[in-house]
Amino acid sequence: MQQTYETYIGIGANLGQPERNVNAAIAQLKQLPDSRLIAQSGLFRSAPQDADGDDYVNAVVQIHTTLSAPQLLTELQSIETTFGRTRPYWHAPRTMDLDILLYGTEQIDSAILTIPHPHLTQRAFVLLPLLQINPDIHIPGLGAAQDFLSNVAKQSIHAL
Repeated sequence: MQQTYETYIGIGANLGQPERNVNAAIAQLKQLPDSRLIAQSGLFRSAPQDADGDDYVNAVVQIHTTLSAPQLLTELQSIETTFGRTRPYWHAPRTMDLDILLYGTEQIDSAILTIPHPHLTQRAFVLLPLLQINPDIHIPGLGAAQDFLSNVAKQSIHAL
């Protein structure tokens, strides 16, 4: 029997119709192979962090998956492509951005993937929706996610 990983995925968009895109991406995440969507946060609007363009709409979902982390990354990049995601430069505005935030208790640092996501504790648009789903979650190697709220206290974010 394959191991199931409790995984959290960050979702964001600021091009096109971001709110509609985020909801459509959540619908596609429900269809991931060998995975089951367990929970989703509400939607949040936030100003870009180290990025260009209009405000973002963000959310986080929790899934259980037997996909490996690289397989899951490939699936997420495929979904991004269906939304017309391009990467003209680092932190460019985007129609869809899907990031693996946590993958079970794994800590991965490879050429293609870093988990926990390296900015998880520094961005309100990720940390607040994550805590909305699981207020007691711990970040492998770092501790309780709640302990990082002071890092993001001054960032502008609004529930939709």
